[in-house]
Amino acid sequence: MATSKPSGPKPAGSKPTTDIERRKQISVRHVADLSSVTSIIQDFNRHVHYTAIKDRNVATTRDYYKALGHLVRDRLISRWIRTQQSYYEKDPKRVYYLSLEYYMGRTLTNAMLNLGIQNECDDAMYELALDIEELEEQESDAGLGNGGLGRLAACFLDSMATLGLSAVGYGILYDYGIFTQKIDDGWQVEEPDDWLRFGNIWQKDRPEYQIPINFYGRVDESSGKPKWVDTKIILAVPHDMPVPGYRNNVVNTLRLWSAKAPLDFNLRMFNTGEYITAVCERNNAENISRVLYPNDNMFEGKELRLKQEYFMVSATLQDILRRFKANKFGCTKPSRADFSTLPDKVVLQLNDTHPSLAIPELMRLLVDVEGLEWDKAWSITTRTCAYTNHTILPEALERWPTSLLESLLPRHLQIIYLINHNHLKNVDKMFPNDAGRMQRMSLVEEHGEKRINMAYLSIIGSFAVNGVAAIHSDLLTKTIFKDFYELTPEKFQNKTNGITPRRWLLLCNSGLADVVCDKIGEDWITDLSQLKQLRKFVNDANFITAVQNIKQENKNRVATMLEKQHGIKISPTSLWDCQVKRIHEYKRQLLFILYIVTVYNRLKRNPKLKYSPRVCFIGGKAAPGYHTAKLIIKLFNSVGKIVNNDPIIGEKLKLVYLENYRVSLAEKVIPAIDLSEQISLAGTEASGTGNMKFMLNGSLTIGTLDGANVEMKEEMGSENIFIFGMKVDDVDRLRSKGYNPRSYYEANPELKAVMDQIANGFFSPDDPDRFKGLIESLLNVDYYCLLADYDDYMKEQERVSQLYMNQTAWVKMAILNIAASGKFSSDRTISEYAKEIWGVQPTRAKLPEPHVVDQDQRKVERKK
Repeated sequence: MATSKPSGPKPAGSKPTTDIERRKQISVRHVADLSSVTSIIQDFNRHVHYTAIKDRNVATTRDYYKALGHLVRDRLISRWIRTQQSYYEKDPKRVYYLSLEYYMGRTLTNAMLNLGIQNECDDAMYELALDIEELEEQESDAGLGNGGLGRLAACFLDSMATLGLSAVGYGILYDYGIFTQKIDDGWQVEEPDDWLRFGNIWQKDRPEYQIPINFYGRVDESSGKPKWVDTKIILAVPHDMPVPGYRNNVVNTLRLWSAKAPLDFNLRMFNTGEYITAVCERNNAENISRVLYPNDNMFEGKELRLKQEYFMVSATLQDILRRFKANKFGCTKPSRADFSTLPDKVVLQLNDTHPSLAIPELMRLLVDVEGLEWDKAWSITTRTCAYTNHTILPEALERWPTSLLESLLPRHLQIIYLINHNHLKNVDKMFPNDAGRMQRMSLVEEHGEKRINMAYLSIIGSFAVNGVAAIHSDLLTKTIFKDFYELTPEKFQNKTNGITPRRWLLLCNSGLADVVCDKIGEDWITDLSQLKQLRKFVNDANFITAVQNIKQENKNRVATMLEKQHGIKISPTSLWDCQVKRIHEYKRQLLFILYIVTVYNRLKRNPKLKYSPRVCFIGGKAAPGYHTAKLIIKLFNSVGKIVNNDPIIGEKLKLVYLENYRVSLAEKVIPAIDLSEQISLAGTEASGTGNMKFMLNGSLTIGTLDGANVEMKEEMGSENIFIFGMKVDDVDRLRSKGYNPRSYYEANPELKAVMDQIANGFFSPDDPDRFKGLIESLLNVDYYCLLADYDDYMKEQERVSQLYMNQTAWVKMAILNIAASGKFSSDRTISEYAKEIWGVQPTRAKLPEPHVVDQDQRKVERKK
């Protein structure tokens, strides 16, 4: 990212130009502490000089960003140390969240908000003639996740800190995060996301805690006990990032591991002159943390991915056991040796199956390293691990070939075989003489290439298994995990996902947050259920106008941004209709495109058609190897090229592809959207959290009864959401009787015209057959039943269009959506995990300020 000189100061005494700025002048929430502003200016200047080692004559915008970041980090660090001291003094049960993905986004704005210094920093930069928004834009997104899974993990960390839980997130510090997406001639082009190219000021390296990780080798049983020998060692180096709670002085830790070759790595090769070979070997070793794997919901058993998974869980578990043993602050020698208390002090939450190797690895550490008997170690393991499932798609579940495991992790394969042997004995005891059940429930899949089912391993090795929405959790027990539910029904729970209201309303939509605070106070920031109080203002004309004006200001801002950055002109008064998520067939972006082409044809036939003008957005990334998804992106952009340049259509219909959709872009776009598309086939989406973000920001939803949409409908009432399409049972019946998509095509002339238009090259004159395969796939297979849901979708979109013409009714419905969002806070989700799975108690108690000695600390010091 290019750096530039900061813009000049705002004119003295200049008048506020937006309603948001006017409100800030009279809002108590925006009054800065003058002493804090002075302190921030002093610290800022100190960091410009002593951190950037520059003065104002040569400092760049990036230097100023780093100076601001460092002064914020200073305030985090004192609280970070105090938090860790508090945990060591109280020795609470610790929660360890294991995830291969964390889609954190930017840290600076979130840290200022949660510390309560956002206004002071804003005023300080203003006094220094700097634009704080320009500085904030210098920070790269920490794109260490593909989408929903990683973003959920980030929201959960925020809530754990806000709820005062002693929690640590563990993952991998990828050199390259989710790729940067460019759109070139309508096609997705992937470029490396070198997010660390300017360094990461939020990262604290901890090389003193590096851990050796073993790969390959063999199992030696000559001594009577299995011993993993002749291994190749790679070092795991920890890097810590602070995770601040909201204004409670709690700062938890996200610990990310990077791979490094040992110092003596291939020293012999160096000494014999084989320098290049030795360097290549080092690079191969360090490739483990080089790049985040793109997620296409189709499991592929690749060795590097398995290495990443084991690397993360092995380093994490060794770190956890070290901390468990040394339970006193600053203690380097083990002071706790009784592992029977481990489940009382430690809980591991496995975020999907990616960390499932934690189960055999914990067994290896307890049995092989610590010398525990198998049965005791298994009892400890199964009382320590809990598993969250995030998908019901069978093809997305991890199944590792035994040949790969035998080569890479031979001891773990032995452990898995023994776990499976004992498990099947238990199944036979519960369901005697049921060979079919035994085969279905075995961890080892024998048909075709021999594989280990990692989801089954996660269930067997965990004391709790949860889905992430009510319908998803129910389907798990009736479909892919039915046999396991019948074996141990007490394990299965539901924990409906949520989002942090700090980032997804207070930070990204400050105008709406101010209006809400004016009406109901600020308690909703940490208790989102308070939003239900807004229902009593649904007929308040002033409140309706305020909400409407904020939405318009947000749309104006995004329209200006898109024109400035991409040269795209769109009308802020149109209905903004948006589908943003990973590009995948089950998300059904193609159904949205069929709707758009249908509307285009109608407007061409009748330009005077009564219709609410729309801007249709799609945003999201396709996995680099997922050809169909990339073709869908090309189709949308090809349709946009025709529609956007058709003079008959004009402003009635516009298409915009949101290039390189990511957290920082979502924070700008979501507050501006009128209609959220959540249109996956019923029974395919586990939960979804984008739907919750739109709902919280006053967007209405059109969707199927899938994932969290079901619970959103229950919370807001069916009259406040646009539901269409088949339910799960309808889909099952349709498929069981034999779904014939071509019959829908033949029966609906409008649909037939749209599909023929796409197939025959109307939108691809340079290559008429480009999209023929997409259409043929719909006609012959249509696995996600787009054609079956098309007609109902079109009718519901008509309802949307009619309602938008009555702006007062539309805004009232938006207010009722916001008021019904309380359930979908990650604070609520984490409270349920804490009480019902982890066995810990959340608290809103505030830790003392870093410079204040609290009573508990005085008591400890007196005892000393």
